[in-house]
Amino acid sequence: MAEASTLKSGGIIILDFGSQTAQLIARRVRELGAYAPLLPFSTTRKQADAAVPGFRGVILSGGPASVYEADAPTLPDWVLEADVPVLGICYGMQLLTQALGGQVAQATHREYGMATVEITGTGNLFAGLDAAQTVWMSHGDRIERPPDGFQVLARTDNAPFAAIGQPARGWFGVQFHPEVTHTAHGPAMLRNFALNTCGAQTGWTPANLIHASIDAIREQVGTGRVLLGMSGGVDSSVAGELIHRAVGEQLVPVFVNHGMLRQGEADQVVTLGRQLGWANMVAVDTTEEFLDRLADITDPEEKRIIIGATFAEVFEREAGKQGQLDWLAQGTIYPDVIESAGTGRPGAKRIKSHHNVGGLPDHLKPRLVEPLRDLFKDEVRAVGTALGLPDEIVWRQPFPGPGLGVRCIGAITWERLETLRAADHIFTRELGEAGLLREGTAQAFAILLPVRSVGVMGDNRTYDEVIVLRAVTTSDFMTADWARLPEDLLARVSSRIVNEVPGVNRVMYDISTKPPATIEWE
Repeated sequence: MAEASTLKSGGIIILDFGSQTAQLIARRVRELGAYAPLLPFSTTRKQADAAVPGFRGVILSGGPASVYEADAPTLPDWVLEADVPVLGICYGMQLLTQALGGQVAQATHREYGMATVEITGTGNLFAGLDAAQTVWMSHGDRIERPPDGFQVLARTDNAPFAAIGQPARGWFGVQFHPEVTHTAHGPAMLRNFALNTCGAQTGWTPANLIHASIDAIREQVGTGRVLLGMSGGVDSSVAGELIHRAVGEQLVPVFVNHGMLRQGEADQVVTLGRQLGWANMVAVDTTEEFLDRLADITDPEEKRIIIGATFAEVFEREAGKQGQLDWLAQGTIYPDVIESAGTGRPGAKRIKSHHNVGGLPDHLKPRLVEPLRDLFKDEVRAVGTALGLPDEIVWRQPFPGPGLGVRCIGAITWERLETLRAADHIFTRELGEAGLLREGTAQAFAILLPVRSVGVMGDNRTYDEVIVLRAVTTSDFMTADWARLPEDLLARVSSRIVNEVPGVNRVMYDISTKPPATIEWE
C-alpha cells in the first residue's frame, strides 16, 4: 500500500502566479507519474519541503500581471537557492529573467494563439523534437535581454527569446504554454524537464491515489460521521465511494433534488446509491425551496451563490434529522477551484464562482472532506475505474452542481426548466444513438436563451425562445474545442426540438473554444 509520503516524495513544486492554466501544468506533470502540487507563490521553503519531501524541481506558472508593475507577484528567494532545476512559463519566465538580471518589457505586438517557434538550441527541453514546433502563445510582455549565461533555445518573429536556458544549472524559461493541448509537443517538453532534467520520482498512479486517499480520509474523519452532497455525477460518486471504503457506514449520502436536474435523473441517482451499497442514503426533494429563492434572479453569480448557500442549508437541516454528523463531503475537483480563484490563489482572476467553492458559509469550510479537490476530470475517471465503478457512472456526462440553473439563462421558472430538459434529452439521446456521447464528445448539452425570435409554423407566426446546443472535445476541461458533429445529426436534432418542444422555434450550435469562452455559458 502506498503511503501519502511516498506518493508525494521526489515530485515537482509548481508555484502559482495566477494563470488560468496553472493547474493544467500540474496535470501534465502528474500524467508522467510524478506528484506535482500547485502552491501559492508566497509559499516558503519550509512549506515547500512539507508539501513535497525532497522535491526535485520547481515550475513557475504564468499569470495576469507584468513583472515591472509595483504590486506584481515576486519570486521567492529560496527558488534560486534550492539547487534544483527551474522552469519558468510565460510570466514565470519573465520573473526568472528579471530575478537574474535580464530585461522584460511590453511587446510591440501582443501574441495570442497558435505560433511556430524555431528551435535554436539542442537537447534539454527540446530533446527528440523537430526544429519547428507549434505552440500556444498568450502574452503582452516579452524578454528583451536574457540574463547573463543564458542561451537562446527558441524564437519567433515577435519573440526573439521564445525559450532560453542555462542547461548546466537546469534553469529554463519558455514564453509559450507547454501545458495546453494547443502546444503539440508540450507533454514531451515537460517530460524532458520533469523526468530527464529533474529526475522526479514516479508513483502517482490511480491505485496509489486510492490507497493514499483512503488513509487520508480515515485520518481526517476519525470516528465522525460524514454527510455527502450526492449529485449522481462521476465526481460525487467517486468521492462517495472513496469515503465509503474509508469509513463505511459513517457515510451518510444525501441526494438533494433541487428541481434543476436532467430528464429522469432523480430516479437514476437513487438507483445509483443502491447499486453502490450506500445503506444510509437519503433522498429529499427541495424543488420549491430552490425555485422560490431563485425567482427573478438572472445574474449568474447570484444564481451560483444562492444555489450553493441553499445546498449548505439543506445539508445542515438534514444533518439535524440524521443525528450527529461531523463532516460535509463534496466532489469538488481542480477546475472548480481554479475558475473560482479559490482560497490560496492570491494572483488569480476569478472567472466564475462554483457552488461548492464560493457558496458555503464560513463555519462549514473547516469541516469539509474533499478527496478529489486536487484531481482533474480524467484523473477522477481513472480513479473511478480503478475502484471498479461501472462505466455508466465513470463516463456519465459532466453536469454542473447548480444543474440546469446555469444552463437556463435568465430567469429560472419551472416551465423554462421543462423546456430545457426536453431539448437536452433529445440532443443527448441522439448523440448516444450515434455513438458520439462518449467517444465523439467530452461534454454535450443544451442551453435555453432568454431571447425570442420570430418563426413560422404552419401558417402561423410564432415568437418563441432559442435553444443553443453545445458539444466539446477536451482531455482536461481546462481547454476545449467545439465538436465537429455531423451536419445530418444537427439537422435531425434541430428538427426534433422545434417540432417536439413547445415554446422553441430556433436552434443554434455553439462553435466557441475554451478559451476564450468557457464550456458552460454561466
